[in-house]
Amino acid sequence: MNTSLKLIAATALLLGATATWAADTIKLGLNYPLSGRYKSHGFAQAEGALLAITEINAQGGVLGKQLELLTTDTNFDPARVAGNVSELVSQGAQMIMGGVSSEVSRATGREAQRHGVPYFAVQAYANELTGKRGHKLFFRENQSARMSAAALASVMADSLQGKTFFYITASGPWGTSTEDSMRRFTNTGDRGQHASIPTQYPKPRKQDLEMALAAADNSGADVLVLIQFGRDLANMLQHARQLGLHERMTIVVPTLDLETAQEIGASALTGVLATMPWSWNAPAKFGYQRGQAFVDAYSTLYQHRPSAAAASAYSVVYQYVDAVRRAKSVSPKRVVKALEGHRYQLLKGEQQWRSFDHQNEQSVLVVRGKPRADVLKGAYRSDFFEILAEVPASQVVPDYNEWLAERQDYGKPTTLQ
Repeated sequence: MNTSLKLIAATALLLGATATWAADTIKLGLNYPLSGRYKSHGFAQAEGALLAITEINAQGGVLGKQLELLTTDTNFDPARVAGNVSELVSQGAQMIMGGVSSEVSRATGREAQRHGVPYFAVQAYANELTGKRGHKLFFRENQSARMSAAALASVMADSLQGKTFFYITASGPWGTSTEDSMRRFTNTGDRGQHASIPTQYPKPRKQDLEMALAAADNSGADVLVLIQFGRDLANMLQHARQLGLHERMTIVVPTLDLETAQEIGASALTGVLATMPWSWNAPAKFGYQRGQAFVDAYSTLYQHRPSAAAASAYSVVYQYVDAVRRAKSVSPKRVVKALEGHRYQLLKGEQQWRSFDHQNEQSVLVVRGKPRADVLKGAYRSDFFEILAEVPASQVVPDYNEWLAERQDYGKPTTLQ
């Protein structure tokens, strides 16, 4: 059985198990890409959420009830979100989670707000989601583009001082906010000296990506920043390898994940610098015992390593359940209050749901792609990244004054509504 079929079989088995539970359950909604370009990310979210639900139910559930997972397929299309959220809420979902893009997460959060249920984004990086577009029912578990850029800059500062950058940036709020943040923290704001080429997102034309790489090659820049995602990033890094750009430039990918690494392949990833909110090899490196227990359980159940998407979904389920326990209720108002300002430790170091913006305050990993031979040695051939640093949350998150200034610049209320 190939990897994709194993994913489908394991997920179907656990999803089938949810249907056997009593009607009196606490229902969690997962709005994720079960089909389309990013279905591997969606599978990871489902697997992480289902493992958490299985563990919690085995321990007796919460408030005397079992958990049940309801799902809808985004197909990576924001236009499907309104119908999906309505369907989940009509079936009794008390919360919604998921998302693999900022556009889908923004739309899901907006619809969740309309229906009065909390939404947890697990893979959405645009700064605006917890900035100018943040609201009372929107929580982001993963890092923001600003956090990624600050973490990279803290590690790159000495080696890349005075170097010329070239940006190839996916259109949309995630791409533009990532480029803006990278320019800010690497002091490459001069667009005349540090050029940029925008590309369509999603589904750019292959020839446009190749032309952008050719322009980067001809620019004489020292650093190539690829602000791309999924298959588009895989295509660009593979073509960059063919052009020999890895030998002439430092290649930086501000946001990367295990699913994309598997699509890219180890050869094209070797030496690439990136950030991740979590990696399966981090718990062993830093001694996070609870995180290692998750890696072991997940790997045994699904026969492959967990990604940051799986870890995020797993964490959201546990955090929602813990908030319900503290609130002694599934009332959205009480759950939100129980989450705000809450500090905890689960799969990594200490994290916090910040009260003023609902951004999850956490450390960020800076990683570098390992040589192909090293990747092939490991179990499941998933050891793609050498962890260079775990940058503390205090060095990467925006403070309250920065957040407040952004809200005021866009005429938004200075407290979440």
